[in-house]
Amino acid sequence: MSTQTTFIEPLDVLFLRGNKLFGAPGSHGESLIPPWPSVAAGALRSRILTDHGVDLKAFAQGKLPHPELGTPREPGSFTLTAFHLARRFADGRVETLMAPPADLIISETDGTPAVRKLAPTALAAGLQASQPLDLLPVLAENTRSKPSGGYWLSESGWTKYLAGQTPGADDLVRSSQLWRLDHRVGVGLDAATRRAEDGKLFSMQAVAMGKTEHGGGFDVGFVAAASGATLPQGGMLRLGGDGRGAAIRACAAELPEADYAHITHNRKCRLVLTTPGIFPDGWRLPGIGADSRFSLHGVSARLVCAAVPRCETVSGWDLARHQPKTAQRVAPAGSVYWLDELDATPEALHKLVATGLWSEPCEDAHRRAEGFNRFALAQW
Repeated sequence: MSTQTTFIEPLDVLFLRGNKLFGAPGSHGESLIPPWPSVAAGALRSRILTDHGVDLKAFAQGKLPHPELGTPREPGSFTLTAFHLARRFADGRVETLMAPPADLIISETDGTPAVRKLAPTALAAGLQASQPLDLLPVLAENTRSKPSGGYWLSESGWTKYLAGQTPGADDLVRSSQLWRLDHRVGVGLDAATRRAEDGKLFSMQAVAMGKTEHGGGFDVGFVAAASGATLPQGGMLRLGGDGRGAAIRACAAELPEADYAHITHNRKCRLVLTTPGIFPDGWRLPGIGADSRFSLHGVSARLVCAAVPRCETVSGWDLARHQPKTAQRVAPAGSVYWLDELDATPEALHKLVATGLWSEPCEDAHRRAEGFNRFALAQW
């Protein structure tokens, strides 16, 4: 079954909780933007089950397997292949927005952003490092400067990045143009009576996405793509904490791809995680041996450098067991891996990107269906 793409537009503020529990007296819940891909996968699967008239309780108990979704313990063919922040313009055009990869450093001078790239560099003679790779990602500059956050790459900037070019200031979109945070106070409830309990106040962040009527000229939401199932083409779904309403529309958004023929000719590339990576060996890619050789699905290369931000932790709710999922450390989206001595055909590279960084048999079919371990290849 071919991949289908939808635009998900929140109609209310969203509560996009990370892995931190909150609700206890004095606690504070921070929102995670963008949320984990599992948030979109869960929302789409719930909508598909509702459309098919499936009893959700019976499905959760594994009594009613779905032809595309399988069961909570044995996933079916449904696989989320992409989940990104996006904006929809008045003419219906949808533009995907990407977080800057870890090898891009953005700094500001008098309020104007500038983008520079880290370069894999060998250590000078006499220097040693604890990391096992041959090269280190280095930013060579004459003066010290502090990196600036709060930016996203437009599609034009992402296209330049995949082609090995450095995006410019015009390719950046500020977070303040896309959403605002709304701080709210909640009251804890007694589990038995569902009444407010004295002294149980907590605070949390709600995310209000930009709207055309707010003067931005576009509606901000998310692009989700999936294969192995027929996605809803319209209507509503429940998204994030408290199941806030979101509209869903079919769209023709397609992420740019690198020139795989050019990459195979040059025999080197950058591998960039577009969703968090759940790997058996921490930050190291699956298929990496002790000699730093990468081999997966007909693609062979040597890992020579990596720029991996601080690890994150993902969890979630286990529908079958009615309990939180086991917390797992992940390599964050935006992590960059430099590969050389690449041995692959353009077709093999395309297949690897379409499959994601999963072995066969798959290490975790649930997380694969939820959209983790997705990546893009860029020229180096």
